Order: sequence, then structure tokens, then C-alpha cells
Amino acid sequence: MDAKTGSISGGCPFHGSTQTRSLLGRTNRDWWPDSLNLEILTQGGKSADPMGEDFDYCEAFNALDYNALKADLTALMTDSQDWWPADYGHYGPFFIRMAWHAAGTYRTGDGRGGAGSGQQRFAPLNSWPDNGNLDKARRLLWPIKKKYGQHISWADLFILTGNVAIESMGGPVFGFGGGRKDVYEPETVYWGTEEQWVNEGVPTRINPKEGKALDNPLAAIQMGLIYVNPEGPQGNPHDWEGMARDMRETFARMAMNDEETVALTAGGHAFGKAHGAAPAPTFRNAPESEALELMGFGWLTDPEEIEKGHITTSGIEGAWSNTPTQWGGNYFRLLFKYDYELVKSPAGAYQWQPINQEYEDMAPDARDPAKRVPTMMTTADMALKRDPEYRKISERFRDDQAALDDAFARAWFKLCHRDMGPKVRYLGPEVPAEDLIWQDPVPAGTTPSQADVEAFKAKVLSSGLSVSELVKAAWASASTYRNSDHRGGANGARVRLEPQRGWKVNDPEELDKVLSTLDGLRGSLSMADAIVLAGAAAVEKAAADGGFAVKVDVTTGRGDATQEQTDVESFEVLEPFADGFRNYLRTKADVKTEDMLIDRANLMGLSVPEMTVLVGGLRALGAVSGNSGKGVLTDRPGVLSNDFFVNLLDMGTHWSVVDDSGEEEYVGRDRKSGAEKWRATRADLIFGSNSQLRAVAEVYAEDGSREKFVKDFAKAFAKVMDADRFDLTYAKYHK
Repeated sequence: MDAKTGSISGGCPFHGSTQTRSLLGRTNRDWWPDSLNLEILTQGGKSADPMGEDFDYCEAFNALDYNALKADLTALMTDSQDWWPADYGHYGPFFIRMAWHAAGTYRTGDGRGGAGSGQQRFAPLNSWPDNGNLDKARRLLWPIKKKYGQHISWADLFILTGNVAIESMGGPVFGFGGGRKDVYEPETVYWGTEEQWVNEGVPTRINPKEGKALDNPLAAIQMGLIYVNPEGPQGNPHDWEGMARDMRETFARMAMNDEETVALTAGGHAFGKAHGAAPAPTFRNAPESEALELMGFGWLTDPEEIEKGHITTSGIEGAWSNTPTQWGGNYFRLLFKYDYELVKSPAGAYQWQPINQEYEDMAPDARDPAKRVPTMMTTADMALKRDPEYRKISERFRDDQAALDDAFARAWFKLCHRDMGPKVRYLGPEVPAEDLIWQDPVPAGTTPSQADVEAFKAKVLSSGLSVSELVKAAWASASTYRNSDHRGGANGARVRLEPQRGWKVNDPEELDKVLSTLDGLRGSLSMADAIVLAGAAAVEKAAADGGFAVKVDVTTGRGDATQEQTDVESFEVLEPFADGFRNYLRTKADVKTEDMLIDRANLMGLSVPEMTVLVGGLRALGAVSGNSGKGVLTDRPGVLSNDFFVNLLDMGTHWSVVDDSGEEEYVGRDRKSGAEKWRATRADLIFGSNSQLRAVAEVYAEDGSREKFVKDFAKAFAKVMDADRFDLTYAKYHK
């Protein structure tokens, strides 16, 4: 990690422990085995989405009365309800926390998490200790969601409500982009392997003394947290150096540098209070494990306790500033004005209290504005004062309110939109005009004529470049796409820029040769189009060589990004540790190779048949990293055939482990002669070993499926090439 910027270097997204772990870690069934299981109703591809396949959320959002919705949200901020009264008569801080925790699960390692699909409604997030009592925030929003219905998703509503909350208290907002479509079931995400939550004493994930590092792709410091333990590492308030370390690491893994970390911490804590008014054991369980009659509520449900304000969430009690519903500079003013002493909250949590605080610097009581109570700081807040780098930034913000305003507004916007992908996916009247580097901007392209396309493809096939080389270059460009945060992909042709052009998986020397040749042949085509079209031409030729005419229907009109439009550190996390499609594995990992293939296919938005046919086709085309030949189970590499599946399932072949490979490489020998026939990896043999994958592989190995295989491969290949063409799919929403 860079100590100044808080950025993290690329690395294995699956390393952390020394033992093989499950791809999924702990799942909802582990935590709540008695909860209702609806999976039986979604078997066979049945959708849980009540809106149906024809529902167009973007179109519905564009028909929203946006100003009326914001007016209703603004009114809600001060419409305090008896069943959950607003602290200080204003729900703004509560809704900021709701929005923050919806977006704050995003992590750069695999792009998963974030607010993009409204996952806070479902387990495990709806029952994470760090999300305590946010069930009430969502219920407060229900009348508004009910009113506007399909025109505003829960996912968009969470974030927009956070924006309105900030505006209603005089805070700065950079903008808002809508377009997040709801899902109706929990997403499958690796949240960790621990068997306890943070409130149950689970160990911290970073412990230098024990040689423990934070397991990628995770970002939170303990199971059930969004970021860090505010009391300190493992609840130790005296370890402020460890506190700063944890903050720097976790925020970096959520795409934030030091300045953004300070701005978000200070800006978020300018509002509201923490809750630790009573010992936590006096409260109920999380919503997912509560009684049926509570209707999805958990934690605090007793009306008398709620009315008194006896609320415990984090266990820390009190406001950070004397103006908890008003934006301004009081957070930093108080942080630096006073010395602080360590105390415990009524719930028993460690926190820091100003020594000899003046009356006017005290905060109003959350229920009785006539009373004044001391403010407080958490150990995380104290790190902004004690860590040298954080302190420099904090002092600058203390002395320059305009700088804090701008930094917080931009960091909040990034927090809430980091998982939305290209700016073209943003909808609504408050989308900022400015292009931001973290949005991975790509200049608009031009659509070439069909004649130019065909002329270019003919020149490519006469260039001396092989089918394998052309397909590998196209795959290297397009397969970076991940549908978790909609980053990567072929648009922009960043495969020719740093850091992608140097990735080992891309065979850099070979890639440079291909790119140089295509650049000389492309004429007026963009490099992004040229790379994809060259790959498509190679697939079409390979199919023809196998006796089948097929068209790879890829789009054109891509633009070319520049190095200046590419944040090198930000793109490092997209480098694959393993790519089973190209039979690439950097080194043996803590997760099985076949699990990493499944994970990558999921990030690319592929189905089981699509993944299967792509692996088989790429092997037949010889498109394996390093040109190792592993998995190329054919005597005619470069021809698009189903030979991979035919030979993999051939009962005349006996497979065994290559002794020094660590069960990563296998040799296939003729059962009768013992002669070596093939070399393969776990990413190959899994299609014969796993019963479900074998069932699909058998379809493609059948004699009558040769043409089906070629057509299915061409379709799946085109899907990968066009996965990031949001400039086309969203064009109609911006007219």
C-alpha cells in the first residue's frame, strides 16, 4: 500500500489464509439455517423478479416526477414518527447512514457490493451488526416507495434519500445518477469465512503480529462491519496507529484515497449521533432471526425504550459536533480544540470525550433540545488527529471550509456511484457534467461502414497473424469486463495501455506484435473496434475451416481511451490472478482453480452453457496463455471444433496428476498403450469431473452438436466482446 495515497497494489484476490477455502465462505444458510428457503422456487432458471423480463426500469425512471419525489423526501426528514422518533427532530443523519451503508459494501477487489441492486433489504446485509436498526430507516421510506412504485427502485431510493438528507441540512452535494435496478433475492457474495460476527468477538482481519493480512477481495476489517471497528483494532482504543492502518487499508479497498477517507469520515460525522444508550444484551436479535410477528423488524422494538431514546447500535453514545443537523466546520473545530479522555458509553463501548468542554460546544440531547450533553469522538476520529498524513489533511479542511465542502461532495458522490460503471449509465436531471477519472471515461467513437469493416477483416486474415493470436488479443481486451461494477471491457482499447498491456496473462510480447499489426491495418477504425473485429474475423475463419459458416455479430463504434484517462492503480485490480478461459494461473491459490473459473464467469455475466462453450472453443482455437498447449485437446488447433469435449470425455484416455504440479496439471494417456496424448489443468478436467458441467459438456461432444457448438460459441464470444457497450444500450434513455 502507498502510505500517502492509501492505494493498494495488485495482488492475488484469493490469498489470505494458508488453507483452501470455499469460494462463497459463510452463506445465509450457515447464519440462519431455519430461515425460509425459496430456492426450490427458482430452480430451472425461474426468476424471482415480479416485474418480468419486459420491464424497463430505465424507462420507468425517466418518467419519474423527480422534483416531487425530492420534495416528499425533504418533508420526510422532519416528519418524526412515534414508533421511531427522529433524533433532534430530523431523520437526515439516519438516512445518511442508511445510504452510506448501502453503498459502502463496495470493494475494488472484485467490484462486488455497493448500492447497485438494493441488497441492504436482504440477508446477510439486513442483519449485519453494523446495519443495526436500519430496518427502521427502510420502513420510514416505505410510504414514499409505495407512492412512486416502479418509477424509483429501492436501490436508487436509498442513495437519493441520502443526498436529500445532506441537502436538507445545508450540506454540499455533487450530483445524483439514477438507474440502479432492484433485484429480488440475495446476491451470492463472498463476505468471509468467520463463524462469528463483530459483536460476538470475531478476530480482526489484520494482525501484523500474527502475520495476518486482509483477505482479498474483502474490504471490511471484521465480519459484519462496513469498514472498521470504530473503537480501535479488535476494540483496542489505545492502538491508534493500528486504527489509522485499518482505515487506510479498508477505505483503499473501497476505492478511496487518504483525502477522500478524511473527507468522508468528517463529513459523515458532521451529522447525527452514535447510539449506545444501554447494554446491547437488553435488545433483540437481528431481523433475519426474529419472530414472525415482528414483520421483519429486529434489534430494538420495545416502544417504551424507543420513546426514551434508549437505543444501542454501535454501542458508542453521543454526537460528534454541537450542530448535529447542520453542515459546517464544527467537527474539525472540536476535534482540534480539545484534548480528549477515554471513557466508556452506557453500553460499555470505548469512546473519547472532550476534557472540560465548554457549554456552547456541547450537543443538544437527541430527545430534549433544552438539554446539553458532551460530544464525543471515536478512536477512528482520533486517528484523523494523530496519524501524520491524516492530520495534515484534517488541518487543511479545518482551515478551509470550501475545500472540505468540495472534497466531501465529490467523495460522497464517488462512494454512492462507484459501482455504477460508465457515466452513460447514469440517469436523471442531476447527473454532473464533469467526467471523473474513476468513471473510466472513453471518448465517443464513430461507426465505420460495413465496407470498411469487411475490408479490414480481409486484411487481418492476410496479415500473417494466427487465429490464436487474434482471438487472444480480443479476449485480453474484452474479458476484463465485470458486471459487478461494470468496469473493464473492450471499449476504450485499454489493453494497449498501462497497466493492461504488461499483464502476464496477456502474453505481452505477442500482444504488442498483434496490436502493432492491427494499428497499421485499421485505417479510420478505432483500435478498440479493430481488436474486436480482428478477433471476430479469426473466429469466423476458424469456423469455416471446420466446415461451418458463422457470423460473429459484434458491434462497432467504440472509442479509444488515452493513458491520461486511465488511472493505472485503479485498473491494477482488474488483472486476473487466474483466467480459466485462457488456462492461466499465476500460482497455486487458496481457492480451487475451478472455483476461480466459476467466479470469473460470474463476473463476466455468463451462464453455465456460455462458460462451457467458451472454454471449449478457446481451447480448440489454441487461445491459452503462454501458448502452453495445456487443455488444447485437439490435433487441429486453430479450427473451431468440439474436439475439446470429444477428447476430454473419451473413455480411451486415462488421466493422472503430474507429480510436481500440486494437483494443478494432469496428463492424459492412452489406456492401452500408456502413451501420452494430452496435458490439461483443473480448469479443463472439471468439465468431465463435475456432474453438472459434464452434462453440458456431453451435449457439445455429441456428433450431432458440431454446428450447435460453433453457433453457440460465436454467440457467447460476441456477448463478451460487447458486454460493455452501454454507450449503445443507454443511448435511447438520453434523448
